[in-house]
Amino acid sequence: MKKHVALFMAMVMMLTAGIAIAFNADSEIVVVSREEGSGTRAAFVEITGVEAKNDKGEKVDNTTLDAEIQNATSQVLVSVAGNEVAIGYVSLAALNETVKALKVDGFEANSENIIAGDYPVARPFNLVTKAGVELSEAAADFLAFIMSKEGQAVINENDAIAVVADAPAFEAKDIEGKVVVGGSTSVEPIMGKLAEAYNALNPKVEIEIQGGGSSTGVNQALEGTFDIGMASRKLKDSEVEKGAENTVIAMDGIAVIVNPENTCEDVSLEQLRQIFTGEVKTWAELGK
Repeated sequence: MKKHVALFMAMVMMLTAGIAIAFNADSEIVVVSREEGSGTRAAFVEITGVEAKNDKGEKVDNTTLDAEIQNATSQVLVSVAGNEVAIGYVSLAALNETVKALKVDGFEANSENIIAGDYPVARPFNLVTKAGVELSEAAADFLAFIMSKEGQAVINENDAIAVVADAPAFEAKDIEGKVVVGGSTSVEPIMGKLAEAYNALNPKVEIEIQGGGSSTGVNQALEGTFDIGMASRKLKDSEVEKGAENTVIAMDGIAVIVNPENTCEDVSLEQLRQIFTGEVKTWAELGK
């Protein structure tokens, strides 16, 4: 008898091991957001309407207080990949196979739809310097490379959208020095690729890349800690007033991501606003 029971239990375990548990649309949505100061968050809440003016006319970020806050793009990816009912957002350039990108208003997050203006959640990648402060020879040369034909090709190869048409070819010079670039963790991966390509031509220049978020990138560029700041959003009026100047190096989409087991395929901007402000609590409420 014991042998029969053991055999039966073994068969049950074998059968259930091969059956995936169906996604439960009645589950409460886990909202995963970036930290305050993140350029990705700033762009996302502005585009989706999560940021709105209050009675005093002041802009307020209404991201739900129940949101799980992550301090880097990589952390958002890990969190959503590990939670079947989570939703988050990351740079399109950082998207990988551990998560699924949703369509927004019927359009996939890809370069073609961003260029056409169809995919609505897109923003600029900016490099930030301080007005009136001359860049070092090495920093100016690195910036020239980024805006060159070769630099823009690197951007296109890494899932962002180059913005300079008919960019000039880069002419390598015998330059030495160190360039500190820091800020947006969304821009950081592409900046690493740009630094590698630049160093293949100018190996005597050391490029140090730091993260910290877009606001850190702008502030440290203004303070002189960074030669060049990185921001994945538009500059604020207050930053421009302090002397911040931007150079747009690329356009990037913000991918809305869920776990691969999630059956949802498409959301609207209005639904994103409702999800990230906490108005919509479950996936079933979306009617998908």
